[in-house]
Amino acid sequence: MKYLDNWENYAQEYSDKFIEFLPSLLFALFLLIFGLWIINIFVKYIRKYFDKKDYDPTLENFAVSITNWTLKIILFVLVITKLGVETTSLVAIIGAAGLAIGLALQGSLSNFAGGVLIIILKPFKVGDYIEAQGVSGTVKETTLFYTKLTTFGNQLAVIPNGQLTNDNIINYTVEGKRKDAITIGISYDSDIKLAKDILINLMTEQKQIFVDPAPQVVVTELADSAVNLSVRFWATNEDFWDCHWYTIEEAKIRLEAAGVGIPFPQRDVHFYNHSENSKDEYNEGREENNKEFNREGIKEENDEGNDEGNDENNKEEIS
Repeated sequence: MKYLDNWENYAQEYSDKFIEFLPSLLFALFLLIFGLWIINIFVKYIRKYFDKKDYDPTLENFAVSITNWTLKIILFVLVITKLGVETTSLVAIIGAAGLAIGLALQGSLSNFAGGVLIIILKPFKVGDYIEAQGVSGTVKETTLFYTKLTTFGNQLAVIPNGQLTNDNIINYTVEGKRKDAITIGISYDSDIKLAKDILINLMTEQKQIFVDPAPQVVVTELADSAVNLSVRFWATNEDFWDCHWYTIEEAKIRLEAAGVGIPFPQRDVHFYNHSENSKDEYNEGREENNKEFNREGIKEENDEGNDEGNDENNKEEIS
C-alpha cells in the first residue's frame, strides 16, 4: 500500500506539472507553426521582389537562403525560450555547438566563404560558359556551398565554392565575343599566297565573322611535314562555333579544289644496295672467322691428346 501511495503522489505531482506546462507547450507549438508560415510567406515575397527587379539569380538565391536560415534560427530560439529554457544557457549551448560544428565542417565553411566571394566579386553569373577545376560548362546555379555546371554532354558538374574561388576561372561569355585560331597545314610545294587568299575569301564571305578586327591568315610554323597556317577571326559567342566548324570543313574542300595539298605526318625509309667490294670484304671476314674457329678447335684437340699421353706415362712409371 505504501508503494501505491508513492506512485499516486508521483502521478499527481507530475500531472499537475504537466497541466501547468501545457499552456507553454501549446503556445510554443502555435508559435512554431505560425512562425514557419510567416517565414515562407516572407521568403516568397523576397523571391518575387528579386524577380521583378531582374537581379542576378545568384544574388537572389544567396539572399533567399540567408534570410530563410536566419529567420528559422531566430524562431527556434524563441520557441525554446517559451518552453522554459533560460536564454543564458541556450546561448552557451549554441556557442559550444557552433564551435564544434565549425571545427568539424571547416571545408564547408570555406565553401560558404567562397560563395560569399562569388556573390560580391561576380566572376561569373548564371548562364555564363566557364572553365574551372578542369571542367567546362554553363553555370546552372550558384548556392552558398556549391556551383552547378551543365557540361557539353548535358552532365551536371558540382564544384565546391572554396575550390572554385582559389583557382583560375576562365569565363568565355562575359566579353560577348571570342577570337578563334584554327591551324591548317599545307604541303611545302604548295603556293602559300594562293592558300592565304582562299582562306581570307572564305572568312570574308561569312557575315557572322567581324570585319573589324579583320580576319587574318599568318604562317606560324615550318613543321616537319607541313607549313602551318593560322586562320584567325572574331565572332560573337552565339555564332562562334558555327563559324569554327564551317571554316574547317570549307577550308579543306576549297584548298583541295585549288590543288593545295594538305599533308599528313609521314616517314621516308631509304634502302641502300651494298657494292661488290663490300660483299667481298664481308665474305673475307666470314672466312677469317671460320679459320680462327677451326684453329681453336684443333688446338683444343692437341691439348687433350697431350694430357692423355702424360697420364699413360705416369701410370707406367708407377708400375
